[in-house]
Amino acid sequence: MPYSLLRSLLFQLSPEVSHELSLEWMSAANRLKLLKPFIPSFEPSPVEVMGIKFPNPVGLAAGLDKNADHIDALGALGFGFLEVGTVTPRPQPGNPKPRLFRLKDKQAIINRMGFNNKGVSHLVEQVKKSQFSGPIGINIGKNFDTPVEDAMSDYVKGLRSVYEHASYIAVNVSSPNTPGLRSLQFGDALNELLDAIKEEQLLLSKQYGRYVPVAIKIAPDMDENEVAQVAKSLKARELDGVIAGNTTLGRDQVKGALHSNESGGLSGAPLTEKSTHLIRLLKSELSDSLPIIGVGGIMTGDMALDKIRAGASLVQLYTGFIYQGPKLIRDSVEAIRFAK
Repeated sequence: MPYSLLRSLLFQLSPEVSHELSLEWMSAANRLKLLKPFIPSFEPSPVEVMGIKFPNPVGLAAGLDKNADHIDALGALGFGFLEVGTVTPRPQPGNPKPRLFRLKDKQAIINRMGFNNKGVSHLVEQVKKSQFSGPIGINIGKNFDTPVEDAMSDYVKGLRSVYEHASYIAVNVSSPNTPGLRSLQFGDALNELLDAIKEEQLLLSKQYGRYVPVAIKIAPDMDENEVAQVAKSLKARELDGVIAGNTTLGRDQVKGALHSNESGGLSGAPLTEKSTHLIRLLKSELSDSLPIIGVGGIMTGDMALDKIRAGASLVQLYTGFIYQGPKLIRDSVEAIRFAK
């Protein structure tokens, strides 16, 4: 069955139901060895970033497999790495439904999920059981009812819980769907958080005899001065990477579209230029001091290449993968490989 037909069938269902159903279907098909017809073949394109060897530079962004329940099926599609989560120390239901909306004419999604997940203990057990041989990043956040001024404790708990089982750890301070979270991206709040994370990372590296890189995930809704300040903080504290970026609160690209007035973060094609601009700004500030993982609005292989040319070392797919299917993985890998 062509992916376009499968997508049209799934799009008859509500977004959250189709999301869950498609993941369950993929996992079942993978277990029954029926997934192969949907997997495009392509040559390996290895790259080393943050001291990690990636089979190819195209990964899955956090948010699609929040609980790490579908690692093996997603890994079988050809991703060079997977990022699971965002996971919080304690399980939480997330925001009330409906909380996920398609803007089909714009190839976009608005979500206000609110870090719905089964908690870090469940995620760790799923990672331990997985057979995927590629790198697995684990994206951590704070519980919604933890006050922002106490957020550091949740991030440290998350870091401790996942450290032994992660290839790298992503610290999410940029979701627009947890009240006050984005304030952690700036000034003293960011510096104090980074200091605590770096201190804990070094302690854990000694405890486990293994250094696990930590990357910070930031929002695209920053001006040049804010990006410069974030870059300065990341360099000063010797973080290992930055993920640019998350969903946007902007709506300029989708004005008048169905669901465009829904609250939450916008992803997909309308985010393409904004996220690429963020990467360029970061690259100009960071140079080669730490790598950038580019995510946001990658709908074609050429768009993935644009992120690399703007300064990213790796890229991640989410909304484009939902709209375009597994073919986008191959197209992105090949666009990047052939341009080298």
